[in-house]
Amino acid sequence: MSIWWSLHLRREAASVPLARRFLLGTMETAGVDPDISFDLSLALSEACANAVEHGGDHGDQEDREGRGDRFGTRDPWDVWDELPGAASAQYRVTAYLDGEKCRIEVADSGPGFPARSTLHDSAERYEDQQQYEPRQYPPLSAEDGRGLCLIEQLADHVHFGNRPGRGAVVSFDKVLKWRKDALLMVS
Repeated sequence: MSIWWSLHLRREAASVPLARRFLLGTMETAGVDPDISFDLSLALSEACANAVEHGGDHGDQEDREGRGDRFGTRDPWDVWDELPGAASAQYRVTAYLDGEKCRIEVADSGPGFPARSTLHDSAERYEDQQQYEPRQYPPLSAEDGRGLCLIEQLADHVHFGNRPGRGAVVSFDKVLKWRKDALLMVS
């Protein structure tokens, strides 16, 4: 049996713990080992925090809030409404628990990742170390930049990419371990 879900969230700090709790609740119900659940929830928190911080045009959101009309002319309950500027105020989290693996994807509408030779798919990086430069990690004193490195350490496979047009996508997966009393234990 498999489970998948997708959330469309506003780019607000409060959405990060919401996504994390949703994932933890799903994994607890399914019977995933708590250590695996913790690793994936921490990686998800980092990916969501990155989408909140960098996933859209802050100017558009501040302009709308400055006018006192946070939602412009759209219905505030219609979260699927994609009016101009609305897409940058949200991001999407999708999770798949399927058999022995959990795959999580966080997609935003921001400028995307910079084209750098040091930003690679983690699986590709380990296949042939000689074809890539060493990963450049941020200094310990840096205030930003450690989240993506943390995701790489917590997940089995990670891919950082850009969506066609505009936006970044962080996807990662991890092999699952199940509790003995798991409802969805792999057969």
